[in-house]
Amino acid sequence: MRFPTRRTGFYLALVVVTTLLFTIVYNTGMALWEGRPQPLYRSLEIVIQSFTTTGYGEDAPWQTPQMNGLVILMQFAGIGLILTAVDIFAVPWLREMLSPTVPTTVEELEDHVIVCAYTPRTDALIAELDARDREYVLIEPDTETAIECHEAGYRVIEGDPESRRALSNAGLEQAIAVVADAGDDTNASIALSARDAAPGIRVVTLVSDAELRRYHLAAGVDEALSPRQLLGESLAAQISATVTTDIEAGIAIGDDFELIELTVDAQSEFADRTFEEASLHERFGVTVIGVWSAGSFETPVDPTHRLDPGTRLLVAGEPTQIAALREATAATVRPVTAQHVILAGYGDTGQAAAATLAAAGLQSTVLDIEPGDAVDVVGDARDPDVLEAAGIEESTALILTVADNTTAIFATLIARELNPDIRILVRATEQGDVTKLYRAGAEYVQSLSTVSGQMLAATVFEDQEVLAYGKQVSVVRLPASGLAGTTLAAEAVRTETGSTVIAIVRDGETISDFDPQRFTFTADDDVIIAGTDDAIRGFEDRYSR
Repeated sequence: MRFPTRRTGFYLALVVVTTLLFTIVYNTGMALWEGRPQPLYRSLEIVIQSFTTTGYGEDAPWQTPQMNGLVILMQFAGIGLILTAVDIFAVPWLREMLSPTVPTTVEELEDHVIVCAYTPRTDALIAELDARDREYVLIEPDTETAIECHEAGYRVIEGDPESRRALSNAGLEQAIAVVADAGDDTNASIALSARDAAPGIRVVTLVSDAELRRYHLAAGVDEALSPRQLLGESLAAQISATVTTDIEAGIAIGDDFELIELTVDAQSEFADRTFEEASLHERFGVTVIGVWSAGSFETPVDPTHRLDPGTRLLVAGEPTQIAALREATAATVRPVTAQHVILAGYGDTGQAAAATLAAAGLQSTVLDIEPGDAVDVVGDARDPDVLEAAGIEESTALILTVADNTTAIFATLIARELNPDIRILVRATEQGDVTKLYRAGAEYVQSLSTVSGQMLAATVFEDQEVLAYGKQVSVVRLPASGLAGTTLAAEAVRTETGSTVIAIVRDGETISDFDPQRFTFTADDDVIIAGTDDAIRGFEDRYSR
């Protein structure tokens, strides 16, 4: 047991000084006030008896008020010393005895993932692993953080993830991958240790500075991910995809199939109608996978779901079907004018967004707190004058990639006040503030921690071909041997799993036009499905094993 050395020394000194002082005063009082002189050691005994509440021997009672007052004072001093001793000695001991002990090794596991160090992104990664029903071990070097993770129910061990011993204690030899997210320098060291101990282990790292990615690869890392850069590209894509219509550029799946996102415009014929009334499948033959509304994703879509302006639909179909949908939608959207985008924040995310905007031929104004060659306006995005100098009143969109969520929330409020019609897209550093950003006036928010978790999980498990990053829904290709000899309708796949089969791959051919009631699967068929992590996991458990 470890005691606070300085406090212990002060306490012991206080006890000695107090005891000696009361001994001298008591011995003098007995001679002068009581007329009963006695040896000094006898007075010391009485003081000790008083402090320890064990009694006063033959000295009691006292005849003079002065001595009675002195004894009362000794009693209070004794109580004070006892309570102080409890705080210094007993409380730390009880806290140490009652605190949970974080293990330093883990029970035998196989095919698990070792996660090195806890960060705000760890929650999202572990949620992804849990959704896939994959085992993991978290190595945390900080004792307090390790205890908090242990109490939160995470499988965690305390140790230095840079050491081969800690990695071995986490079952490195039986693991399928090591994920390092402890800082750019530390991650490279972890990768080297993991490679030394297990040369064949898959190592994935996150880099906060995209320029350092090559050094991670030099350290033997299989994948060095930069979620900030990907997030910037994703945010900018939301702008660039709305130049001609409100339908985003598609994600191609094979030569005859693609995905798009359809934004319901206020003047669209779909606005303020229910999903059932829109009849997109009946009219165009497309499959609606799900709907985003106020930042949350719903799949499958409730037929009574109201398509309010700004609602985004994830739609799959053949190019001809998509073209028909584009044509029908283009007739009902607002006339498109030249877009001007303000990009506030020019870090890794902002630079990636700026490059994407430039590639799409969009005009943008870069605003940052620090001057730079590419910065057009220097200032705080929370300053109305700075936003006006950047052209907020004439701009069609604002992308916020500022340092923290508090700044982003306030900047969103001010921008919405200055231009009620502007489209605001925000990079959230933490998932917990996403709802606040929507309430402040943002139309589209992506969480860095969530995107990081999705990227890491998808990169670790190479058996899943992830076709769309950075979304709250994933599109993956999986084997469907469990459906052999039956149909989607007979198995009620969408109802039972919440996932949507949008195409079937048979002998290298992608089939998107199929009848769920009649199409019979073979053991070698693959499916392309879309849904949340839980939905995909549900399909995988039932039909892919």
